[in-house]
Amino acid sequence: MENKLYYGVAYYPEYMPEERMSKDMRLMTKAGFNLIRVAESTWSTWEPEDGRFDFTILKRTLKCAERYGLDVIVGTPTYAIPPWMYRKYPDIMSETHSGPCRYGPRQSFDITHQAYKFHCERLIRRLLEVTSKYSCVVGYQIDNETKPYDTCSDRAQSLFRDYLREKFGSVEALNREFGFAYWSNSVSSFDELPDVRGTINGSYGAEYQAFQRKLVTDFLLWQRSIVDEYLKPGQFVTHNFDLEWRGWGYGLQPEVDQFDAARAVTVAGIDIYHKARCELTGAEIAFGGAVARGLKKQNYLVLETQAQGNFSYLPYPGQLKLQALSHIANGAQCVEYWHWHSIHNSLESYWKGVLSHDLTPGETYRECSEIGHTLAALSDKLTGLKKENKVAVMVSNRSQTGTAWFPTCQMGGKPDKNYSDYLRWICDSLYRLNVEYDIVSDGERDFSGYSLLILPCLYSVSEDLLGSIAKYVEDGGRILATFRTGFSNEHLKIYHDAQPHMLTKVFGLRYDRFTVPENAGLRSRWASLPEDAVATDWVELADVTTAKALVTLSHPAWEGRPAVTVNSYGKGKAAYLTCCFTPSALDAVLRRLLPEFNVRLPGLEFPMILRRAKTHDGKNLIFFLNYSGSPRTLPDGQVLPPWGVQITENGSPLLP
Repeated sequence: MENKLYYGVAYYPEYMPEERMSKDMRLMTKAGFNLIRVAESTWSTWEPEDGRFDFTILKRTLKCAERYGLDVIVGTPTYAIPPWMYRKYPDIMSETHSGPCRYGPRQSFDITHQAYKFHCERLIRRLLEVTSKYSCVVGYQIDNETKPYDTCSDRAQSLFRDYLREKFGSVEALNREFGFAYWSNSVSSFDELPDVRGTINGSYGAEYQAFQRKLVTDFLLWQRSIVDEYLKPGQFVTHNFDLEWRGWGYGLQPEVDQFDAARAVTVAGIDIYHKARCELTGAEIAFGGAVARGLKKQNYLVLETQAQGNFSYLPYPGQLKLQALSHIANGAQCVEYWHWHSIHNSLESYWKGVLSHDLTPGETYRECSEIGHTLAALSDKLTGLKKENKVAVMVSNRSQTGTAWFPTCQMGGKPDKNYSDYLRWICDSLYRLNVEYDIVSDGERDFSGYSLLILPCLYSVSEDLLGSIAKYVEDGGRILATFRTGFSNEHLKIYHDAQPHMLTKVFGLRYDRFTVPENAGLRSRWASLPEDAVATDWVELADVTTAKALVTLSHPAWEGRPAVTVNSYGKGKAAYLTCCFTPSALDAVLRRLLPEFNVRLPGLEFPMILRRAKTHDGKNLIFFLNYSGSPRTLPDGQVLPPWGVQITENGSPLLP
């Protein structure tokens, strides 16, 4: 990929109520945009009937982009099938845990369906034959926010049985590992395996979810293999990975093993949507950026984020610039809005773009123009930034699935929180304290480049990984783990010795009881805890062996039980949180603990956010980001306005 800072928009002339392509691109270039993404959403436009292709609009778009000097990412339009395909193959719609899907929404089909893949390949090839002729095409996006769409079809489950047969070799091994003897679920052949939609066995159900994640990886690798046949030197391949969705991007995406699926791309892309206005914190920008940066261990592309977005997301003045520079401060080499113009029909009509429905350059356009000119002026300094973080947070899809099967609630209850809540509990505290972090997967084994490795709810974990973690500490590393770490193996078989498995000596504690805390306060002479410091959600009643309790429980039945411990092991140290507690209490604990673990705290805390990076020529950049509606004073005495930004290079301001 060219070492270039991209500022772009998703562009859909096929959605427009009138012909205005030249006018749009003239407005884009005037505002400083240099990139558009096209084609990924409209299969029915490119192939209105089975086998009849019409790329007229796309060709006109690419010619116009060349005329105005815009670079283009072409998306493969395979995430929303046309009506004729559904009519021809009714069984193409996904059969899910909730029943059969109906045609209408996007991403409601079975990605294992052979007819679907046949038509995908035919379309992709025709698309690339057309677009590869244009010099403006700098890269391709394969599919769009791909998921398995919970396919549970007979076809998918047959593939799952083949997957289990290859993985376990015999039904005896499968029965033993999954504990199928429980409630008489044991099978005598792989063909007897029951429909996954009815299972009560967490190991079996979770393994199917792992298999579904593998379907996504295989699908993206398959698309990549087709694109490679047409790829020219210098062009990149990307995909817009996304986060767990809660009306905005929040946590680790549970339906995709993004670290595995990223093998299908040359540069990672991500979609980051977040809260706005008074609720804008930048935490999702930092978290999503850490995920994307970790996928390929390099800078990444923000392929979708909000300009106006959902009607409740309309930003305050200054927030768009704050958001754009926050993405770049985290390592983004592209900031691209979804989308250029607000749509006049269908589901996302109120998800507004850079232009409102009147298609005139209004206030949002003017603020985007300011950003575009700022990025153009600083492009040489902001392109190819290097992040050198010393803290890593490990994520695990298998732990995410395992804790969903066995949530932190009473049997049969509805969990108030899930894995992503506890992951963000840790990550957001680091963010508030201005401790930058990388995200690493549970597939990693070498942590020697980090001063501190954090393990939030590493519930489902192999002995191989546990051994690597123990060795890292023994050799001088430092770890911080939360409750529910080292509990089961990768197939949710609970380890049958003292918890946390293989790490009792590392942490200097062990436990065999856990419960929901009730009216359990926290006490400490080591840290200054806030008045609202209480244990929540989950507590392990641990017995310390060699560890030192830094924070203890205050409770009639559990008085003095450890809540936060630290232990020396080999040349390193290990801290353990036996329970969840209020965010302000976690801030207080980390504020005290991190310096003892050789992690520097800069002194500034949220809402003043500080991000560090090195330029391509080795100079030090610091981004000062004011995530508040009040003026804030920087260490040099400069006052940042509400939602304001300043960047310094070796101490000298870059922005007026």
